[in-house]
Amino acid sequence: MAIWFKEVNAAQADQMRKGTLLESLDIRIIELGDDFIKGDMPVDHRTVQPYGILHGGASVSLAESLGSIGAHLTIDPEKFVCVGMEINANHLRPATKGKVIGTARPIHRGKSSQVWSIEIKDEEGKMVCISRITMAVLSKDKISK
Repeated sequence: MAIWFKEVNAAQADQMRKGTLLESLDIRIIELGDDFIKGDMPVDHRTVQPYGILHGGASVSLAESLGSIGAHLTIDPEKFVCVGMEINANHLRPATKGKVIGTARPIHRGKSSQVWSIEIKDEEGKMVCISRITMAVLSKDKISK
């Protein structure tokens, strides 16, 4: 059974990237499973550090994007919003070309918080980064504008 609040596919989830950092870094949602969301990001001039390897901040941007969109897709968007509270990442090996693929899965989905684990791998399937994000689930009627 799928964890998503309503039926959604990867193409619909990918629409959330328009006009955001995801669009700037070319982060794309490529797959939605029953309990995971997968996205990719190029390793190119936008995402590398001066040494030509994937920038840790770009990896964290991919991880936070996948965890945030995943969390959003599990709640009623008319009543709630999900915002990041904390993120950590361990950068395990460099990526210098191609794309990296991130897969996010929830570890905990509670009423007021969610925790997601994100594995980022290169195109050969080698782990580049492991990340975890904690999301706050906030009631829209309690958010001041």
